[in-house]
Amino acid sequence: MKNSRKVKVKRLFFVFAGLMVFLLVACTESEPHKVTFMAGFKPQANLPFVAAYVAQEKGYFADEGLEVRILHSAGGGENMTLLLAGKVDFTTADANSVLKYRASRQAPVKAIALFGQRGQQAFISLSESGIKSPQDWTGKRFGYKISIPPDYLAIADAVGLDRDSMEEIQVGFDPRILLEDKVDILAVFKSNEPDTIRSMGHEVEVFEAADYGVPTLGLTYIATEQTIGTKTETTKGFLRATMRATEFIWQNQEAALNIVMKYAENENRDHMKFMLETELSDSLSEATVVGGLGALNGSRWNELRDVLLEYGAIEENVDIEDVIDDGLRASLFEDGKLK
Repeated sequence: MKNSRKVKVKRLFFVFAGLMVFLLVACTESEPHKVTFMAGFKPQANLPFVAAYVAQEKGYFADEGLEVRILHSAGGGENMTLLLAGKVDFTTADANSVLKYRASRQAPVKAIALFGQRGQQAFISLSESGIKSPQDWTGKRFGYKISIPPDYLAIADAVGLDRDSMEEIQVGFDPRILLEDKVDILAVFKSNEPDTIRSMGHEVEVFEAADYGVPTLGLTYIATEQTIGTKTETTKGFLRATMRATEFIWQNQEAALNIVMKYAENENRDHMKFMLETELSDSLSEATVVGGLGALNGSRWNELRDVLLEYGAIEENVDIEDVIDDGLRASLFEDGKLK
């Protein structure tokens, strides 16, 4: 009798223990994976920022079992520092910057989606100045932010510009310098600064290197190799949610702008609209028709790397396989459409 009771007690113990393990596993599986995304600048309507805002507000992250904290960088490379320190899982970076980090600093980061199928840099002049083409830059004053952009050097070569006749001036980040008659041509972020000048009552001419046969690429999502390798499903879920959000943005731009303004409360809605429309236009290419939104076309990255090498923007060659990883994003698409 005693032995029978002992057997029953043991059985009950094992059943209870098994039930506890099952409940523990079930609870663990239902808990969302915590993720930190840091946009590379203040809240505004850059497309990769908006994709994260929309994915958050529409519940697309939650659908992937993700609990995402959205932060914004104060600038100065803060987002990259935190990414490398493991404090941030995903952030944004210009394609040129990703190549520079891999070539110069050997930072273990990779682009996992490309929103800017064309570069985000342009050059502007006031329409009233009469400068209508890069050939008209001869003898003029060119203003650049920090260093002379390789896009500018490539345009100069493409059109046979005499740079010796020009004055090239470091001017910083305030586009109003163009209105103060201190420069004639200004390097700008095209989704932002042309509209700023127009809002001050001046029409501008916009010149892009891509229009002169120069390879350019824009903003990306990036992650460390460790995150891609050890948090594969989380990375895939983040990409699925943001690609789904990008589709929503294309189909519902005003609704997307409503969401933007929740994050960018102090920004002008019309200016945010200009930014979003510009970046949406640049998000499409032959590569996205075939491979879907965010496609990372290796040959185009090779071309960009070669331009940066030619004009000294990077000093060392870099294998593009070390710079981009399109496997997870590509697995979400079939014939260019999100599954």
